[in-house]
Amino acid sequence: MEQQQQPYPQAGARVLVVDDDPTVAEVVSGYLDRAGYVVDRAGDGPDALARAAAHRPDLVVLDLMLPGMDGLEVCRRIRGEAPVPVIMLTARGDEDDRILGLEVGADDYVTKPFSPRELVLRVQSVLRRTLPARAGGTPVAHPAGTLRAAGLSVDPAARRALKDDAELALTIREFDLLAFFLRHPGRAFSREDLMREVWGWDFGDLSTVTVHVRRLRGKVEDDPARPRLIQTVWGVGYRFDSAGPSPDPEA
Repeated sequence: MEQQQQPYPQAGARVLVVDDDPTVAEVVSGYLDRAGYVVDRAGDGPDALARAAAHRPDLVVLDLMLPGMDGLEVCRRIRGEAPVPVIMLTARGDEDDRILGLEVGADDYVTKPFSPRELVLRVQSVLRRTLPARAGGTPVAHPAGTLRAAGLSVDPAARRALKDDAELALTIREFDLLAFFLRHPGRAFSREDLMREVWGWDFGDLSTVTVHVRRLRGKVEDDPARPRLIQTVWGVGYRFDSAGPSPDPEA
């Protein structure tokens, strides 16, 4: 098809595929290679860490269930070295494991069995945020200027976020979510809205949004258990209150 011949904007980006199933690894690597990515492969956790250390990847596709060292630990260690985006591969139905993957810093996950074409689109979606100008790609448009509210400062062009002048360690999706909230203070958004506007998807597991909101609260709220900035709007979704609500005297 003519559409398949269009070059991916991040052609040449390095993707590390980590899966102990050689068939899955071969299929995924083949699709990514045809999309123009430089692909490394690893069959277990230690090999993945060694390859990531030797050639830092632009993104990691990481199976959750690995022999010896599971994907959660691999994700922790890779993310501890550098803010490399990670897409987890998980078995269908293992919701707790998927949420754990997001909690340790994975940017997205795909459930097995999955469409390799869908995975390539997920890779493209994540890399579009981090490698906007790779191989002639069109840079992601950002409104001019730094976004500021409630002691937070977000520079979309430099992809830096500060809280009270201290830099925040945010994942790609956490950063995009915070920037979106700061651009739209006082407006309530459903999880479907956020998935469409921040993730760029019209479908997906909405628990992804829930987990990222919880993680973001843990980094920007003074008391994440009693959030004052990212408010839950019951029956709707979430709203960013730029000044924070007044304390509830009865709370």
